[in-house]
Amino acid sequence: MSFNHVRMNHMVWKEYAARKDDIIILPIGATEQHGPHLPLCVDSVLAEEFALRLADKVNGIVAPTISYGYKSAPLSGGGPLFPGTIDLNGSTVQAIITDIVDEFVKDGFTKIFILSAHFENQAFILEAMDLMSQKYEAMGKNIQLVNSNWWDPLSPDCLDKVFTEVPFPGWAFEHAAVTETSLMMYFAPHLVRENEIKPSKQAEPGTYFKYPIEKDIVPETGVLAPAVSSTAERGKIIADDAIENLVKICKKAFK
Repeated sequence: MSFNHVRMNHMVWKEYAARKDDIIILPIGATEQHGPHLPLCVDSVLAEEFALRLADKVNGIVAPTISYGYKSAPLSGGGPLFPGTIDLNGSTVQAIITDIVDEFVKDGFTKIFILSAHFENQAFILEAMDLMSQKYEAMGKNIQLVNSNWWDPLSPDCLDKVFTEVPFPGWAFEHAAVTETSLMMYFAPHLVRENEIKPSKQAEPGTYFKYPIEKDIVPETGVLAPAVSSTAERGKIIADDAIENLVKICKKAFK
């Protein structure tokens, strides 16, 4: 499916203006290393693909994806230890989101869903939402801001279906591992280097942060947990479950 009917940047201005009573979804990802088998665009691809499918279910529209995110941390993305990880400062992430959402509000939108697919974005999205909400309330505007991602809404039994061959390592270590790899196999198989998926050692959990970053705390591949057992079928299980629950969030959160 092309999803052209929900893409904001495929609309002419009159079509866009006519949708102001609908939910507008802003996907935000990142540009960062994802090991030898996945491209730098993983988080942005996942953010957009989930946003498109959600919009199709809730009669929403999808704004162009923000493809840069907050600094990738060593033990949830590899950090700045790998070329191709292009990070933004937290204040920049916050300012970009605020500027874009302000434009949606000027255009008459009142239901705004920020869908993130980058682990480290969360605090700065929430800070932007908190400050914007206070501002809009002071202006007498009834603007509803909602944020979620694709992993938190997953049903408990979904992980049981996906992790049948390797144990679930926790979301911080699910970087370029089974879930992201399976989702990319499902959404964008042409971008996955399957021959580069090899058994690997899982990173060790950290109990402190140190700067300059110690290079030996991240596996040299940049993969934090094994990606073996990843399949497009597992990706579909994750995608279907996440979308079902994201739809429920929209129905509950937007009045």
